[in-house]
Amino acid sequence: MSTISVIEGSMAVAQAVKACRPGVIAAYPISPQTHIVEFLSQFVADNEMDTKYVRVDAEFSAASAVYGSSATGVRSYTASSSQGLLLMSEVLYAMAGTRLPVVLTGVNRTVSAPITIQPDHQDTMALRDTGLIQLHVENSQEAYATHIQAFKLAEDHDILLPVMVCMDGWILTHSFEPVKLEDQEKVDEFLPPFVPKYRLDTKNPLTYGAYADDEVPEFRLMMHFAQERAKEKIEKIAREYEAKFGDYFGGLIDTYRCDDAEIVMVAMGSVIGTLKDAVDKLRKENIKVGVLKVRSYRPFPGEEILSAVKGAKMVAVLDKSLSVGQGGPLATDVKAALANKQAPPVLGCIAGMGGRDMSMVLIREIIEKSQKAITTGKIPDIEYIALKRQYLE
Repeated sequence: MSTISVIEGSMAVAQAVKACRPGVIAAYPISPQTHIVEFLSQFVADNEMDTKYVRVDAEFSAASAVYGSSATGVRSYTASSSQGLLLMSEVLYAMAGTRLPVVLTGVNRTVSAPITIQPDHQDTMALRDTGLIQLHVENSQEAYATHIQAFKLAEDHDILLPVMVCMDGWILTHSFEPVKLEDQEKVDEFLPPFVPKYRLDTKNPLTYGAYADDEVPEFRLMMHFAQERAKEKIEKIAREYEAKFGDYFGGLIDTYRCDDAEIVMVAMGSVIGTLKDAVDKLRKENIKVGVLKVRSYRPFPGEEILSAVKGAKMVAVLDKSLSVGQGGPLATDVKAALANKQAPPVLGCIAGMGGRDMSMVLIREIIEKSQKAITTGKIPDIEYIALKRQYLE
């Protein structure tokens, strides 16, 4: 029987990972990821998990430990945030390149400097070219379900790539809400033990990360093709989860009141709930607005976004990170997906970086800027929302 418990978002993730029965967990604490691995360490200490829990000296070591364990054919997990994720980056490139299906939680937090521990997407965006699959979640229930789905996706022999589940720090990890926890027996039926396609074995030697000059393009393309296959798998696994547990958390994108929307706001993560509430209020004022949630950032669902927004007059993309010298990474990808396809124009908005609050006032500002762009036909390259301009003078 499933149970509903009011728990912290970090506990929801820890419960999901526990249910997936990883053989190895490697951990180094960094806020706001710390509670996840603390809860897991308690499970191991209380003999609730038959797992090797490895306490390491840094995030590079945590990634290296699960790199090694996954290479031997063991289901493996780790988690990190911000600078910790960046310290893992060298290993994550190698992990994806050697096709090791590790699952990790990327708890989103601003990257220094200046020093802050507030949430935005700068850290995981910096890893978008590693080859990791990136799935962004809206709430703690979706985080729970997505971690269970992530192991099945990563370990699929047609995929064999690391999967990073991205969740906004503090907003999700440290808030409490009701979460449905599934029965262990049913999780075991949904996610059977990991059967590796390749593994390090003295009786059947092979090489991981071999030296290769002329074959590099093919290796990278094989990863790219695996991500393309993952688009179908992400939806398929979500439907299998729904059939087993009765809840649908999946797909590459999700839409809310987009069918007749003149303006579609595109975003990722916990802000989606705020945007949905704003849409309901704006609709009462006869402002036709909708929300499109990008759940899978890598692989990027360009065709699905195009199909969802083609009837709109404007697409306003909310980025919680900035690619310095270019603009919002999500907006850049959306613009590329819609270019030259008789699609609506895209207004890129930088909003919510460094944990800056996204209020109804700021959402109205985005809608007003979108309406002005529709009327004038002039689309700014970037709109900065709630900017303290006195610092720039």
